[in-house]
Amino acid sequence: MQIREAENKDFNQIWPIFHEIVSAGETYAYPLDTNAKEAERLWMHIPEKTFVLEYDGRISGTYYIKTNHSGPGSHVCNCGYMVASECRGKGFATLMCEHSQKIAVKLGYKAMQFNFVASSNKGAIRLWHKLGFKTVGCLPKAFNHPEKGYIDAFVMYKWF
Repeated sequence: MQIREAENKDFNQIWPIFHEIVSAGETYAYPLDTNAKEAERLWMHIPEKTFVLEYDGRISGTYYIKTNHSGPGSHVCNCGYMVASECRGKGFATLMCEHSQKIAVKLGYKAMQFNFVASSNKGAIRLWHKLGFKTVGCLPKAFNHPEKGYIDAFVMYKWF
């Protein structure tokens, strides 16, 4: 298993992971019908860097890192993580989050913020807390979950 910076050719393996997660509408606030071209722009070109986690010779997880806000907020980064459904429960999200924090420090960031964590995403919330993130805000009924309806979204933050 290894985590490495993504290359443009990797998007062919990232796309099925992205599509499965985004089209489910349970964790990311991207349009459910996001197409491959837009997904590639969002995941590969907007972020400062994108990484992949390779396991058993294929990409099984991915994350991006980008500046959360410009100007006086440019010392805070934001990350997004995705793990292929068949690889969940193996600790890949933990490995990617730990890796992303090291990369963030190398890139000069002082903190990391998750802007919009669906309150139903219990596994991610539990993991982010375990890794030192604090829930610093609650956006009431801000996330429209496909089964649960309008639920809260959390803002989570960690100062390095």
